[in-house]
Amino acid sequence: GGGFETGAISECFGAYGSAKTQIAHVLAVRCQKEDPEAVVVYIDTENTFRPERIIQIAKAAKLDPDKVLKNIRVARAFNSDHQMLLSEKVEDLINQGLKVKLLVVDSLTSHFRAEFIGRGTLAERQQKLNKHMHTLSKLADSHNLCAYVTNQVMSKPDQFFGDPTEAIGGHIVAHNSTFRIYLRRGKKGTRVAKLVDAPNLADAECVFMIDGDGISDA
Repeated sequence: GGGFETGAISECFGAYGSAKTQIAHVLAVRCQKEDPEAVVVYIDTENTFRPERIIQIAKAAKLDPDKVLKNIRVARAFNSDHQMLLSEKVEDLINQGLKVKLLVVDSLTSHFRAEFIGRGTLAERQQKLNKHMHTLSKLADSHNLCAYVTNQVMSKPDQFFGDPTEAIGGHIVAHNSTFRIYLRRGKKGTRVAKLVDAPNLADAECVFMIDGDGISDA
């Protein structure tokens, strides 16, 4: 928990298999444990949403899996424009009276990365990404909901010391995210979550496991 707060964007970034999507599924269930009327909007860009995983986590949390699934509105985004449009439409759901408490974008940058290739398109990509982040930030702030976004990493071949990876989207994503958590694989099947940026929390890390119930302390 510490990094997932209402009114803010929390970004989890890491390589493939670092548990970004698993955490999204766990949050989608746990927010309903805290508030049974809570609605989750899940913008899925890479076809990673798994209803069967939600059922598994919901049963472990002693919740009705059908009700939990009913309260998760999944929208598949097919390109970056569609992704941006879907995020703007969340306001309409709230105005219709739905109690949206969690907005998931999994993954934030995959479409932008695929569509804007080469240095010549970087400025346009960053401009669009900035607009998208501002929409998410405004939603989180105006409606006191938690926005959870997953992000990919790219390698920095010129890095001699420290971790040779950095999150996609550069300063635009970093500056618009209130909490930033770096996920990586640990020893013996564990995952390590490192809080790298937060306004009110010190940098720290924890080790956890992915299991049938969701995630647990290692």
